[in-house]
Amino acid sequence: MPTLTTAALELAYADEGPRDGDPVLLLHGWPDAARGWAPVARRLTDVGHRVLLPDWRGTGGTRFRSAETVRDATAYALAADVLDLADGLGLDRFAVVGHDWGARVAYVLAALVPERLSSIAGLALAYQPRGEFRFPSWAQAQNFWYQWLMYVDAGAQAVREDPVGFARRQWETWSPPGWWDEAELEATADAAFRHPDWPATTLNGYLSRFLADEPVDPRHDDLRRRVAQVDHLTVPTLMVQGAADTCDPPSESEGLEDHFDAYRRVVLDGVGHFPQREAPDAVADLVLAHLAAHR
Repeated sequence: MPTLTTAALELAYADEGPRDGDPVLLLHGWPDAARGWAPVARRLTDVGHRVLLPDWRGTGGTRFRSAETVRDATAYALAADVLDLADGLGLDRFAVVGHDWGARVAYVLAALVPERLSSIAGLALAYQPRGEFRFPSWAQAQNFWYQWLMYVDAGAQAVREDPVGFARRQWETWSPPGWWDEAELEATADAAFRHPDWPATTLNGYLSRFLADEPVDPRHDDLRRRVAQVDHLTVPTLMVQGAADTCDPPSESEGLEDHFDAYRRVVLDGVGHFPQREAPDAVADLVLAHLAAHR
């Protein structure tokens, strides 16, 4: 797998399909790895798209270049990684399809560099205007038990000691049963949850949301400031939500149309938090139509 050297990382990525095809970046979510996009990626490359699949910090072949670098996993750090990859590959204009953490990064990129994006799609996660994290409703706070667990020292230590068990619990409870098997969980654990930086990036990604003293990389302060000024996206946006998602239910993505110039929201019946894994053909159909409409 090729890598790109950035200020902070040796960033690993897959580069699939024809090099002269319209480029699409597939950004994976949490807890997952780039391999979760495989069926969708095949559909895109089959019709001539060039597909880039970066391994996030803390997953796959991506490594921090220095032990001293803050394991910043905010959307701003991840968006910077995507822009580094696009710049390194000479991609002036491209589409982005993101799941969960990757969806948040897609929205951040649309706020930062709309002129470079032909379209974005976000799976499972709704747009957050200005990138703001607000305390959720009590019902949603209950769904987010796994986040609050990380704010407790004993909980954070449990994540460090058993990252695979922690991820397994989300796979077991965020979608209707039967969408995964042990072999796939193990393969994804090898690609992500057993990565030496996965616990640190996981903890940072969540603790930085509500703890003012959680360290983040100051190199991304300007991106944070710029996104905080944007509550309306001009990039054509597709949002795909699973009707049976018990982490981020459909109610969390309702009523956001006024924040977009062009927005389509689709709710898939019987699908949980991992639409690209649970219903890859339905997702691929939606994404391909969206890409074709906004080239």
